[in-house]
Amino acid sequence: MFPVDSSVVEKFSQVKAVYFDLDDTLCGYWTASKAGLRTAFDQNPVEGKTTDEMIGVWGQVFREFSPELKDQTKLFHEYLTSGTVTRTHQMQLTLLRVGIDDMELAHSLSFAYMVERDRNLKLFPESLETIQRLRIKYPLGLITNGPADIQNQEVDTLGIRSYFDNIFIEGEMRIGKPHASVFEKAANAVGLLPHQLLMVGNSFGHDIKPAIEYGWVTAWVRRDTDVPPSSANIGPEPIPTSGPMPDLIIGDLAELLPLLGA
Repeated sequence: MFPVDSSVVEKFSQVKAVYFDLDDTLCGYWTASKAGLRTAFDQNPVEGKTTDEMIGVWGQVFREFSPELKDQTKLFHEYLTSGTVTRTHQMQLTLLRVGIDDMELAHSLSFAYMVERDRNLKLFPESLETIQRLRIKYPLGLITNGPADIQNQEVDTLGIRSYFDNIFIEGEMRIGKPHASVFEKAANAVGLLPHQLLMVGNSFGHDIKPAIEYGWVTAWVRRDTDVPPSSANIGPEPIPTSGPMPDLIIGDLAELLPLLGA
């Protein structure tokens, strides 16, 4: 935990509800993703390429494809309901990148990746105890981006649905973080003012920066495992050198408990 001064302690003393992001905040999404990709390419070998080579190509395609997804209106609307279309499309693009046009193989890779990613999805060691202890004192909520089917599948795979009073999923709302309406809806659901709400998340751009702008208390989770296959960098998202900063930077959710009296 980074140093905590009296102003941060005062801010946390006013918190009356806590919202969490899901992927790489409560659970190791990218760890599961990498394991899922490895098994998918092991089970469905690509002629002339190793599994490591194909994971690297997938990462390159992801880096290019992911930022453009919301600009592809039809594809994005399909993605909001089901992750299958875009997951398979990305596998198709990955195969095309190595000169293979095989839609059947793309479907097989996509399905295996989904199954194995979900099988490998786990809560971080401290996550369950943290939400159990906070649940005694605070209303808890989830705000997560992603397709409706996949995010609901993750919540149920992890067995955590019962701990949350409100779950807001981008695919169900048809809009996600960092849009103001998402944070407004979350605040209205618990009938609290912004300064009474804590946002806990791993993405500075989607979770922390907008929450700061909307007047929420913020805790930024930075973990060494939070690195997608598309990233050449080792380690979590870098700390900004200017602009708004979170109230708290942590590497373990249990660090929240003393400040929240839990």
